[in-house]
Amino acid sequence: MNLASIPSPSTGVIELGPIPLRGYAFCIIIGVFVAVWFGNKRWIARGGKAGTVADIAVWAVPFGLVGGRLYHVITDYQLYFSEGENWVDAFKIWEGGLGIWGAIAFGAVGAWIGCRRRGIPLPAWADALAPGIAFAQAIGRWGNWFNQELYGKPTDLPWAVEISEGANRVAGTYHPTFLYESLWCIGVALLVIWADRRFTLGHGRAFALYVAAYCAGRAWIEYMRVDEAHHILGLRLNVWTAIIVFVLAVVYIVVSAKLRPGREEIVEPDWDTTPGKDSDKDGSAKAKDADAKDADAKDAADGEAQKDPLSKDEPGTGRTAESTEAAAEKG
Repeated sequence: MNLASIPSPSTGVIELGPIPLRGYAFCIIIGVFVAVWFGNKRWIARGGKAGTVADIAVWAVPFGLVGGRLYHVITDYQLYFSEGENWVDAFKIWEGGLGIWGAIAFGAVGAWIGCRRRGIPLPAWADALAPGIAFAQAIGRWGNWFNQELYGKPTDLPWAVEISEGANRVAGTYHPTFLYESLWCIGVALLVIWADRRFTLGHGRAFALYVAAYCAGRAWIEYMRVDEAHHILGLRLNVWTAIIVFVLAVVYIVVSAKLRPGREEIVEPDWDTTPGKDSDKDGSAKAKDADAKDADAKDAADGEAQKDPLSKDEPGTGRTAESTEAAAEKG
């Protein structure tokens, strides 16, 4: 008998007149804003410029959404391409289904493009954004609560989540794995912030720490889930993914610390990447170089004149020393 439990929303959509506000999408959007806002504060603290994080996020976020959806559809293809299923549902991202592994991988590609256009190192940008991404995940997981999905095994614990009868689900109380992961992500964000201050992490190590810490929690939380998933050697696919990515992140931290200790001294070059201003700067730089060369040539000419006193005019006569001597000899 349950003395207490977490009720689930009766619907995942709030109708604002003709506009449907979906809880899942709302949580994702809020998470993105928090990640960009917090990442911008950390980027400025590292010596970067305000607005750079948002400019690069314009590339990273769309890539991340596409990658997250692709990972989900590929690993759960039976939900969309089996007999009796509608493949068009694969595009209904608002109904849930984003794989964090694909989102981070594709988001990194988008971020790399944005960083390359701005002339800044991707690892430094990723370090600044790492805790914000964890906070974003913590918020985004509540979208699963709105959709009544990604819960764990049945339980009568006081914090069990109530699940109503519906498609592919049975009414009851279950472990709120979305809540466990949300709290874990908050802990990961705080860990990265502390470690970054304590050990002055740089060259992508703060981001790698976020990845490793998240994977450590995702492995045991994934093990508790009861939704349909592919299994390899008795373990869910995402458990194996978490283990492999965890190992890679730890290896990166160790190797990077040996090859590139410390933190980047300069994270963003001090120039404006606006195309029009680039040409102006090039022109002004060339003009300054020409002025400098003219000044050097003039100084050299003055120096030669001082070395050869015979080439100077006699004061007040307008004649040179050579002409004076020739006149004396004639006389």
